Amino acid sequence: MNLLSSFQQCIKKENLFQPKQRLLLAVSGGVDSVVLCELCQQAGYDFAIAHCNFQLRKEESDGDEKFVEALAKKYAVEYFVKKFDTEKYAAQNKISIQVAARELRYDWFNFLVEANKADGSKEMTDGRKEKITDVSKNLFSKKTGYQLSTINYILTAHHADDNIETILMNFFKGTGINGLKGILPKQKNVLRPLLFAGKEDILLFAKENGLEYREDSSNSSDKYTRNYFRNQLIPGLQKVFPQVKENLLDNAERFREINSIYNLSIENTKKKLIIFEGKEMHLPVLKLLKTAALHSVLFEIIKEVGFTAAQTNEVLKLLNSESGKYIQSPTHRILRNRKWLIISPLNDLEANHFLIKEKDTVIIFSGGKLSIEKEVNPGKIQADKNTAQLDALQIQFPLILRKWKPGDYFYPLGMQKKKKLSRFFIDQKLSLNEKQQAWVIESDKKIIWVVGHRIDDRFKIKDGSVNILKFSLTFSK
Repeated sequence: MNLLSSFQQCIKKENLFQPKQRLLLAVSGGVDSVVLCELCQQAGYDFAIAHCNFQLRKEESDGDEKFVEALAKKYAVEYFVKKFDTEKYAAQNKISIQVAARELRYDWFNFLVEANKADGSKEMTDGRKEKITDVSKNLFSKKTGYQLSTINYILTAHHADDNIETILMNFFKGTGINGLKGILPKQKNVLRPLLFAGKEDILLFAKENGLEYREDSSNSSDKYTRNYFRNQLIPGLQKVFPQVKENLLDNAERFREINSIYNLSIENTKKKLIIFEGKEMHLPVLKLLKTAALHSVLFEIIKEVGFTAAQTNEVLKLLNSESGKYIQSPTHRILRNRKWLIISPLNDLEANHFLIKEKDTVIIFSGGKLSIEKEVNPGKIQADKNTAQLDALQIQFPLILRKWKPGDYFYPLGMQKKKKLSRFFIDQKLSLNEKQQAWVIESDKKIIWVVGHRIDDRFKIKDGSVNILKFSLTFSK
């Protein structure tokens, strides 16, 4: 294989970048990234070098940094380096060292490419400015007369063997079709122009061109998952299936095409199912139950809001559960409310649905602050319309605090017949704005209080009521 020719053909075939665009090469000092540098040099591409020192191998990591700095001088290109306390970051975020290194690496590369925003030429949040400034303080750059803002793409040296390992790891992790497509040659501003080349091709090119490179001692250890696949699993598979690498790469091409069709179908199905109300997603239960490939469709919806593949079965159970049941991710809640599944962000004042659990004492929402307390035989009932005192014995948790909607009805205090809220609001002479801002509290599908207006007669305090649930509404100044 003529690696240089194949390299240029791959860039053209995948339409990765134009020859005159400036590139930022992610260089570790290993043979893969060193070969990437040499190929870009021989092809005449304009590039800079960025190196991450993860400080995981002490003197060896520092040696890599010095080697890459010398490499940048060899090619007379701009060089950026940043040290990371990777172990601390992994511990703080409760993630593996591998995941931590990947997050730190790509965050920093993107900051470098976007650093032109820090000069005030574009809108930025203060936090973003602070992060960019922090990055700038901790990098070494040998200026060569051009601005970093002119860099168009980040190039990494991922190759065919990396792709094979990724496909197998994703298969065993259960990532579905999306994971089986492997590493993509282009993802936003990150390009991988060596995916066509195997490790042996890269090593041969390095030898033929007399390239020096660093050996990472951790690559021989099976401590990391990827190394186990590289050193143990794949060689074992090759003994049984000698063509396993070629077959997996061929399959990856097919799965990329299948994945495109799959994603198109999923997006069309989501458009038919999801109704957006502010930051909430509302899914009709009856439509969901009639949806083909429901498990896959649900997973594709909920994964975007922090739910795992394992939780998909819990969501399926909600379709046949009673109103008020829910499950949560770190950021969102999926609530069964009558004929709907409602996905809403946790602790978001702009949400339209809030869950009130038995131990809750305060709920902050766009309508104000709702305080909840339990009383024993209060004696006197408060007449304030922003206070509701109800017979706790009749109330079933969890409760739902939500915006009212057409079709809602309740039994206004003092009445034995139900009344639609729309009619109640007319009788109360509420303005259009007041109607739009009306909230209700619901227990087991029954409205117990039209917040700030009237309680439901079925839940009033009666003779003999001992345990009282009190709601108090206050407003932010």
